[in-house]
Amino acid sequence: MSGKLLIVVPAVNSPLRHWLSDEDDARRAAEGRLRVCVERFQRAGFRVEGHVGDRDIVQAIGDALALVDADAVVVATPPSESVPLEYARDCFALPIVHVVIDPEVLHAAA
Repeated sequence: MSGKLLIVVPAVNSPLRHWLSDEDDARRAAEGRLRVCVERFQRAGFRVEGHVGDRDIVQAIGDALALVDADAVVVATPPSESVPLEYARDCFALPIVHVVIDPEVLHAAA
């Protein structure tokens, strides 16, 4: 792989917390998912860079790709979050896959 595997983790928040600009818990949870995901892909031998991004996955991927030359994108979310990957795949000329990070995995890694 000539470039990197880019891991994008949206900061998922409730609509009320988003409206109140209370993003701290969402960002902390996203940073935990990012840490677990990056470690696992690095152990598997991938060159990885990761970014916590906007809840809007297309925006999050676009922001991260402005900083990183990547061959593929992994979007990591909690089980409760659906991701409109079809639209994201139409927007970017890279393979994009979705992985779910179980909250129990985060607690075990902490």
